Amino acid sequence: MLPEDFYYLGKITKVFGLKGEVVVCLDTDEPEKYHQMESVFLLIGEEPVPFLVESVKVKNRSQLIVKFRDIASEEAGSYVDTVLCLPLSSLPPLEGNKFYYHEIIGFQMTDEKAGPIGVCEEVLEYPHQALFRIVSGEREVLVPIVDAFIRQVDRISRTIHLSLPEGLLEIYEGDF
Repeated sequence: MLPEDFYYLGKITKVFGLKGEVVVCLDTDEPEKYHQMESVFLLIGEEPVPFLVESVKVKNRSQLIVKFRDIASEEAGSYVDTVLCLPLSSLPPLEGNKFYYHEIIGFQMTDEKAGPIGVCEEVLEYPHQALFRIVSGEREVLVPIVDAFIRQVDRISRTIHLSLPEGLLEIYEGDF
C-alpha cells in the first residue's frame, strides 16, 4: 500500500513509564473507536509499517497509552513523533452530506446562485476552521466548511452543491 492509501490517526508524543508504553495523541472526532485497536501502521521513513498492538489504555479523551508488541522498552523513545495511520479502506462509508476530507478532492463545487465555482483541490485544516480550496483556472477561492453552506454532496456526479452567503464569492477577483 502507498502512503496516499492511508489516513492520519495521530502521533506518538512521548514514552509512558518504563515498560515500553507510549502516549498516542489521536486526531479524531471519535477517539473511542480506537480504544480496542489490534494493529496500526507507523509511518517510518515515509513508508507505512504495520505494528501489532499489545495493549491500549485510555489516558484521556484524545490520548491513549499504547504498548506495541514489537517495540522493546528501550526502543520506545525512538518512536516519539512517529505518525500513526490506518488504511482508507478501514473507514466506514459516510452518507448524506457527511464526507471525509480526502474523499471530496476533485469534486466540482457549485453555488446555488453563482453556479460552478471550480474544483476542490484540497481541504486546508486550521485550528478553528477547515476550508475548501477551490481552483478554477488561475483563480483560487477559499470557502469555510460549514454545514449551513453545504446543500448536497452528490457522490455519483462528484459535485458539492453550496449555498454561500451574499458577498463571499465577490471578495475574489473575477465574475461568478
